Amino acid sequence: MDPEKYVYRLQVHYDDEGVTISDLLEALVRDPQAGKITELIIGQFDNEVSESSFEVIDKLVSLKHDLKNLKALFIGEMTYEECEISWINQTDITPILKAYPELEHLQIRGGDGLSFSDLQHDNLHTLIIETGGMPPNVIQEVNAARLPNLQKLELWLGSGNYGFASKVEDFAPILSGKQFPKLTHLGLMDSEIQDDIAIAAAQAPVVNQLQVLDLSKGVLTDKGGEALRDSAVIRNLQHLNLRYHFMSEDMMAQLKALNMSVNLDEKQTEDDEDYRFVEVAE
Repeated sequence: MDPEKYVYRLQVHYDDEGVTISDLLEALVRDPQAGKITELIIGQFDNEVSESSFEVIDKLVSLKHDLKNLKALFIGEMTYEECEISWINQTDITPILKAYPELEHLQIRGGDGLSFSDLQHDNLHTLIIETGGMPPNVIQEVNAARLPNLQKLELWLGSGNYGFASKVEDFAPILSGKQFPKLTHLGLMDSEIQDDIAIAAAQAPVVNQLQVLDLSKGVLTDKGGEALRDSAVIRNLQHLNLRYHFMSEDMMAQLKALNMSVNLDEKQTEDDEDYRFVEVAE
């Protein structure tokens, strides 16, 4: 083991009969170098995709003294060949935050069963939550979070077919700039209401403190593009990410003319709004 050269990823394969994620974590910490691990990735939790991350959370909490230098954790890092994002079953992640006070980066993939019963942490710099449909409770819990040092927040909102049921008004605390005073990178992405989010973000106080605004992966059309084009504060960003969108060539040209860093790759061509889909859902 060489924690200074490698990031370790653990997963239970489909054909791993009798092997559990707890077994793998126990084997990991038996190595004398385990205490030096700063980054850890957890892939598939079980050879049955129906299992939740509860066992992962429970075991990581019990091993907190063995992984005392852990700074970055990704739970649910699975490709769609291994498990569709909408099939990934999560649980309450709060025990991890309490067990690892030095954690700086937390990334979660999968929204089914996901919750943060008490989302507060003094040192967390990055929070990334990737879902195919973010449950309303998760957005509410992020809104109520106490994360005084959060610099990057990325939310994959997804489709109503897979759990998303929020409105743009539900993001008001995040967009106010008051909730996370050190935030410099905000991603409200992969959304069916991407136009509404773009319109709100174009005038949101939070943009004044941002370096990067990420509105990629969603159903963004000329309606949202116009609001971004006409916004004075948007032009102060270091980068605006609109990759994967449904805007016209004319609107793309107008955004390019803003003379700022903007990603307009992967234009989608479907004109019928009934056939506009977010990039990541199922």
